[in-house]
Amino acid sequence: MAAANAPITMKEVLTLPSIGISPQFITFTNVTMESDKYICVRETAPQNSVVIVDMNMPNQPLRRPITADSALMNPNSRILALKAQLPGTTQDHLQIFNIEMKTKMKSYQMPEQIVFWKWITPKMLGLVTQSSCYHWSIEGDSEPVKMFERTANLASNQIINYRCDPSEKWLVLIGIAPGSPERQQLVKGNMQLFSVEQQRSQALEAHAAAFAQFKVPGNENPSTLISFATKTFNAGQITSKLHVIELGAQPGKPSFSKKQADLFFPPDFADDFPVAMQISHKYNLIYVITKLGLLFVYDLETAAAVYRNRISPDPIFLTSEASTVGGFYAINRRGQVLLATVNEATIVPFVSGQLNNLELAVNLAKRGNLPGAENLVVQRFQELFAQTKYKEAAELAAESPQGILRTPDTVAKFQSVPVQAGQTPPLLQYFGTLLTRGKLNAFESLELSRLVVNQNKKNLLENWLAEDKLECSEELGDLVKTVDNDLALKIYIKARATPKVVAAFAERREFDKILIYSKQVGYTPDYLFLLQTILRTDPQGAVNFALMMSQMEGGCPVDYNTITDLFLQRNLIREATAFLLDVLKPNLPEHAFLQTKVLEINLVTFPNVADAILANGMFSHYDRPRIAQLCEKAGLYIRALQHYSELPDIKRVIVNTHAIEPQALVEFFGTLSREWALECMKDLLLVNLRGNLQIIVQAAKEYCEQLGIDQCIKLFEQFKSYEGLYFFLGSFLSSSEDPEIHFKYIEAAAKTGQIKEVERVTRESNFYDAEKTKNFLMEAKLPDARPLINVCDRFGFVGDLTHYLYTNNMLRYIEGYVQKVNPGNAPLVVGQLLDDECPEDFIKGLILSVRSLLPVEPLVDECEKRNRLRLLTQFLEHLVSEGSQDVHVHNALGKIIIDSNNNPEHFLTTNPYYDSKVVGKYCEKRDPTLAVVAYRRGQCDDELINVTNKNSLFKLQARYVVERMDSDLWEKVLNPENEYRRQLIDQVVSTALPESKSPEQVSAAVKAFMTADLPHELIELLEKIVLQNSAFSGNFNLQNLLILTAIKADPSRVMDYINRLDNFDGPAVGEVAVEAQLYEEAYAIFKKFNLNVQAVNVLLDNIRSIDRAVEFAFRVEEDAVWSQVAKAQLREGLVSDAIESFIRADDATQFHEVIRAAEEADVYHDLVKYLLMVRQKAKEPKVDSELIFAYAKIDRLSEIEEFILMPNVANLQLVGDRLFDDALYEAAKIIFAFISNWAKLACTLVKLKQFQGAVDAARKANSAKTWKEVCFACVDAEEFRLAQMCGLNIIVQVDDLEEVSEYYQNRGYFNELISLMESGLGLERAHMGIFTELGVLYARYRYEKLMEHIKLFSTRLNIPKLIRACDEQQHWKELTYLYIQYDEFDNAAATVMNHSPEAWDHMQFKDIVVKVANVELYYKAVHFYLQEHPDLINDMLNVLALRVDHTRVVDIMRKAGHLLLVKPYMVAVQSNNVSAVNEALNQIYVEEEDYDRLRESIDLHDNFDQIGLAQKIEKHELLEMRRVAAYIYKKAGRWKQSIALSKKDNLYKDAMETASQSGDRELAEELLVYFIEKVTFHSYGCCFILDKLIILYQTVWSVCCLPLNLVYLDSLTGKEGMLCLMSLCLLRLGSARCCS
Repeated sequence: MAAANAPITMKEVLTLPSIGISPQFITFTNVTMESDKYICVRETAPQNSVVIVDMNMPNQPLRRPITADSALMNPNSRILALKAQLPGTTQDHLQIFNIEMKTKMKSYQMPEQIVFWKWITPKMLGLVTQSSCYHWSIEGDSEPVKMFERTANLASNQIINYRCDPSEKWLVLIGIAPGSPERQQLVKGNMQLFSVEQQRSQALEAHAAAFAQFKVPGNENPSTLISFATKTFNAGQITSKLHVIELGAQPGKPSFSKKQADLFFPPDFADDFPVAMQISHKYNLIYVITKLGLLFVYDLETAAAVYRNRISPDPIFLTSEASTVGGFYAINRRGQVLLATVNEATIVPFVSGQLNNLELAVNLAKRGNLPGAENLVVQRFQELFAQTKYKEAAELAAESPQGILRTPDTVAKFQSVPVQAGQTPPLLQYFGTLLTRGKLNAFESLELSRLVVNQNKKNLLENWLAEDKLECSEELGDLVKTVDNDLALKIYIKARATPKVVAAFAERREFDKILIYSKQVGYTPDYLFLLQTILRTDPQGAVNFALMMSQMEGGCPVDYNTITDLFLQRNLIREATAFLLDVLKPNLPEHAFLQTKVLEINLVTFPNVADAILANGMFSHYDRPRIAQLCEKAGLYIRALQHYSELPDIKRVIVNTHAIEPQALVEFFGTLSREWALECMKDLLLVNLRGNLQIIVQAAKEYCEQLGIDQCIKLFEQFKSYEGLYFFLGSFLSSSEDPEIHFKYIEAAAKTGQIKEVERVTRESNFYDAEKTKNFLMEAKLPDARPLINVCDRFGFVGDLTHYLYTNNMLRYIEGYVQKVNPGNAPLVVGQLLDDECPEDFIKGLILSVRSLLPVEPLVDECEKRNRLRLLTQFLEHLVSEGSQDVHVHNALGKIIIDSNNNPEHFLTTNPYYDSKVVGKYCEKRDPTLAVVAYRRGQCDDELINVTNKNSLFKLQARYVVERMDSDLWEKVLNPENEYRRQLIDQVVSTALPESKSPEQVSAAVKAFMTADLPHELIELLEKIVLQNSAFSGNFNLQNLLILTAIKADPSRVMDYINRLDNFDGPAVGEVAVEAQLYEEAYAIFKKFNLNVQAVNVLLDNIRSIDRAVEFAFRVEEDAVWSQVAKAQLREGLVSDAIESFIRADDATQFHEVIRAAEEADVYHDLVKYLLMVRQKAKEPKVDSELIFAYAKIDRLSEIEEFILMPNVANLQLVGDRLFDDALYEAAKIIFAFISNWAKLACTLVKLKQFQGAVDAARKANSAKTWKEVCFACVDAEEFRLAQMCGLNIIVQVDDLEEVSEYYQNRGYFNELISLMESGLGLERAHMGIFTELGVLYARYRYEKLMEHIKLFSTRLNIPKLIRACDEQQHWKELTYLYIQYDEFDNAAATVMNHSPEAWDHMQFKDIVVKVANVELYYKAVHFYLQEHPDLINDMLNVLALRVDHTRVVDIMRKAGHLLLVKPYMVAVQSNNVSAVNEALNQIYVEEEDYDRLRESIDLHDNFDQIGLAQKIEKHELLEMRRVAAYIYKKAGRWKQSIALSKKDNLYKDAMETASQSGDRELAEELLVYFIEKVTFHSYGCCFILDKLIILYQTVWSVCCLPLNLVYLDSLTGKEGMLCLMSLCLLRLGSARCCS
């Protein structure tokens, strides 16, 4: 079929690889699609991330770096749910994020691992664990709620889907598992359906499922349906089905009948299975999608097949509903995102033409409003009309696709039908059907309204309009206007009949609504006329109306000025102002005239209003000069200033400061330019300097940035107003960093006498020009010197301060400064006083007055610079005498002693407090040796090295370095970059070390030479110390060091040193020599120290000469040496030589290696010699065991027998197993027989084909494993007698029985196996397994014996196992018998019904069916008997009468069309008064025209639709049937209908009895009138009529509550009597009215 004509269209929306998704991540575990809005992909390479694809913008994916095990996008909103397993646990951490808000909404740590999860609603997540299902709401802070536990059929299943119905009352869980062993490639599907209300689960087989809502005809509430697809393999047959069933049927309401259909898989897709199901709620179609890409489409209502096709060549693993288009999305392994939709143009023609299903085509067209069924619908409509089925025709027209029958012709057709008396007109039936289905079109609405208006039922119109059932039109409004203006207005508005709407509003004087409505519809009425009309009666309303006009889109329809003039003409100034203020809010240039106008009229009449308007600043385009003049005249000077634009005008007005608020004036200055503001300030200062100074200061403060601080300062300086300058600068001094401002402020404060402020600012400010301020203060010569002291102390002018104070004879301030302000600057003061040639006594006194507060170091520096250090001698000595340990004090004192040469060496060596660096530096130029003394004392390494290098004092340097023993110092002096290194080494070698007697000093020097990598110099040093006679010649460490250094630096000297030296560590030095590859030297060292093992190891491992090693071993004859040689020979593969060497060494320790090597080289004869030697030295199981094995390998079996009889520690069991594994069965036989291991002996004899002996050994072993091995070997050798002997000992063990059975069966020995099992029945230890297994074998191979076996041994059988066997072999009769014995009556009943030709027996089935637990089987049995044994169905139903739902049984029979078949059953159960049974029997009685039984049924059983039955039979052709209808109406209290029906059939007695029983006076009166008007008196009927009238008279009389006397009536007969009686009835009726 061409794609264009296919009913389902497919298109590729997107390919995931095209947007950067790697194919490895296009899997079920990585891709999720919860709706048609988003696709979510989880990536793990190159980094962990989550990709979100918005289907509205698929080519712009959102990628976020997120690590998670799973990610789900919410179906509706940008909310992301993430799941990740906590490391090291089985718990999952859940998080929900709002991507748009970038916030985390919720999180939870799940105690169980989640195997599947899904958004089941936009607000709810479904979580599935290994055992349970949970629901987690995203709202609030709730935790997941457990809904139900998973059923057993879902154990070990992969969960692939989880869904809930729209009401969240039904849940379904879908899983898949590997197929059955018979067909593993067909995946098995399992489903768990759970009812939330009933808290019950049902396990079913299904691969895919979906919920749907469907409205069953006759039920106003939608029914919940579930559709599921199954594909099962049973008895070699594959069955594929689609099921649609209703969930939770509503009692008393029509229900949805269960539907099912076959899924037809092509042969190439035999192992394909459904993976997803989607239901189109738009078209009520079911989409079933399989793994291999097949699509099945079915109708939801009928389960009829619509379409099948392959939509994808690649496997599909994910689908999602596309609700907006009524299709679905599918994603395959290639990454294609496919969209399947209904082809609206072709699906209906396809169903009607290709499928030839006209009814389904019409239903599809009606349901989806689809084209293609027009001819069918019209034809069907005409047929229904021709059959006078007007109701059905009306329903068809109402549901006609695209409204093809909703035309005037259809209405005319219904109008043309004549109305039958007592029936609803067809036209009203048509309109009523349309109203229930939806909305009427314009023509239909007009015609229906015309009928309603004619009947004066306006309330119906109101209801229909409120429910939006009518389409409004101008004609409809005109029609309704005749009865209701308000309702007509609503219709005009809905119909958009604008002129008539405006006219209606005008009639109602609702002018504001006119504007609103006109704006909405774009209509333009005469607004000026409307405004004038309103203005006459309601000025404020006119204002509101004008404002509403001004807010209309497109601008006000009437000019603002015109509207204003209308208000002013009536002197409505306030109203005009209110209007203008509102409309002029936008402050547009084109409104300049109106702005001026509103200000003018208010400045003249209400200046305060004008002032308020100007204060709001809402206008900016009016005539400012004109308004300025009016403001000046009105005394609003500040407003005038704000509006004048010429400087002379401003100057003229601004001087009126008495009438202007100061703050307003200050603010006004902010609006002026800099020049004008300064000009105005000058004028104010000229007019009244004192009075206006504060205003000027305030303005200058506010606008200093605009005016410029410099200009403001100049302004105040121009008028010499230091007070103004002081106040002005003081306001922002704290925020300014301008030095000039700070200086000006200090200057103004000083000139205004604010000395304290000057002192504060000089002390706190950091921004004034210190030099300038100092000079100003010195020039000002203030009486208080503290400001000057602050400046000079803070900014380092101590010298100038001291000089100023000293020259101005202000010594008191000098002493105060030094003692109280800053003693730390006393040295500077002293230095300046020395420069000023101040008397020393004053200086010394000043110094002593400060004492310890005086910093010594700078004081010494100041005096030292001026060569007046001796001045401090008394001060320093005084400090020392007080116990001062200040380093600067002692440094200064030391310098004085050095300069005076007063025994400086004594001071330098004994004084502990001076700084060696400082004093040493002081001494360098005076005496370098003194500097060395000072540096040595302070360990000033760098300084000492420098001074000795500079003055060539290397001997002193060498002695110091040796004595220091400091590695860092050694590293520095031995550095190759040191140009004096050679001179120092010479002095160290020649002088310093020979003089030293300290081993530590020598050791430190040697280490330093080694660290400096000076091997030759070190050798030179060591030879001088070690080889020449010295205190360290025999030093052990130095000898070691000499040889080791030679090994490293000069290997040629090593052998000489070995020969000359004796006191060194031979083993250690030898190892070093080996590491340095000096093998001969190492060999010599080891020989010298008699280390023969180490020596031979050098020969073997390093020199690699086994011959020299063997020669050396013969020379020394040590066992350890021979042992090392043997090991080397063993390593080289000289196994025989190695064994000989081990024997010479008498070494038994390496027997493991020797045994392994001998076995690899196959030298078992030599191995026997070695093991015999080892046995003499050690008792090892390994040795004895290997000796036995070696004997076996060289076939010395007699030695084995002798050896095992002798005492030994061999592990005979392991040896025997090893011999058995190496096929040395004869030797193994000896071992196993000796240790009585009968089990292994039996196995060995089997290998030797000695079966009889093996059986004897197995009997002794009596082990199941041994019996099995011997038995299986005998079976393979076809020794069945011996095999049976063994088998009888095996089958008594339950666990081994099946293994034996399978072994026989796999080799085809069925008869032998059955013989074995039959023999086992008589065993004393025979158990259930033997009987069961024999039954299974009978089922497979000897069917004729099966039933006899089952009946004989039913109590000793494992029935479930045998059930499975019978099921597999299809022995249905036996299977039924087993189910009965096992009390599984449900399965027994199902087996009988499914395989009735073999298994059915009526009596047996009756016994079974009453015992079943699943009530559905009752109804399945009804269907079964209906199809196969209808003659016995009543017998079966009578058995089930107390168990079945009679209503359901009746429904089943009615749908099958065989109600009459179960009439005996229904008669038997009618006593239960069940509605369905009553109605069914009544229906049968009507069809059989058995009115007596019908009346009896009605009398005894009233639970049925009485009115419906009465309506059905009231037109029956039989009079008695119609009489029953009247009787039903009477029982139902519908007296009128009963009487009418009786009158119609001339059943006057019945009519009068009904009237009598009704107790209704009016009914009786009507009936009497009827008799008077209608009855014709004939001679033959007078007596009869008279009797009836008497009855009627009694009725009337009883109704009217009057006394009754029939004495006179008894004498009346004939025509006269009737006339008299009628007159009397009328008289009584009249009396009754009077009484009432």
